[in-house]
Amino acid sequence: MERKIITTSDGSTTIQIVDWNEQYHSIHGAIQEAYHVFITKGLSLYKDRAIAILEIGFGTGLNALITYIEAQNFNLKIDYTGVEAYPVSPEEIKQLNYIAQLEAQKFQEEFDKMHTSEWEKSIAISSTFSLLKQQKDFMQITDKAAYDLIYFDAFGARVQPELWTEEIFKIMYAALNNNGVLVTYAAKGSVRRAMLAVGFEVERLDGPPGKREMLRATKK
Repeated sequence: MERKIITTSDGSTTIQIVDWNEQYHSIHGAIQEAYHVFITKGLSLYKDRAIAILEIGFGTGLNALITYIEAQNFNLKIDYTGVEAYPVSPEEIKQLNYIAQLEAQKFQEEFDKMHTSEWEKSIAISSTFSLLKQQKDFMQITDKAAYDLIYFDAFGARVQPELWTEEIFKIMYAALNNNGVLVTYAAKGSVRRAMLAVGFEVERLDGPPGKREMLRATKK
């Protein structure tokens, strides 16, 4: 399928799957969406501790990058696992402008390391942040009670409805520790009902730019 780099409303870039008219991040602002959904509504719940994060859709590495940056503000030690079935190419990564847009030049080396490190091997990005990238289908995740926080950043239900079903959320529920949290940009009623059906407590929260709502689910 044809892919191209586009610029979103906040000036940050993302990858568009042309045939699907679907983007890796919101056209209303890639960085704004990532911060709102995954940092403000997710990571900020945790302070002064060690946590494990699972990202569903490692993609461009934007969520991992901003998590690495903000973890220092929250005094967190993080074991980060990013699952991706179809890794982004090095050529595409070079065209993304996240470091410049975030004015985060001092983190360029770490961002590069996130993308050049081996898959299927835990790598120390710093003394307080490890990264394990796994190339596999999301349905192949078998972890049990392994994570405190899940970033659910799969392509939308319009193009990949199979990623927003009870079956997938059973896997997510099992992967979380008790009181673990899953955050996602999605807000569809069918997604919320699937989460509720597998046992999650689900909140509707204010959404990022361009979206009225998003969902946060907690395993009790």
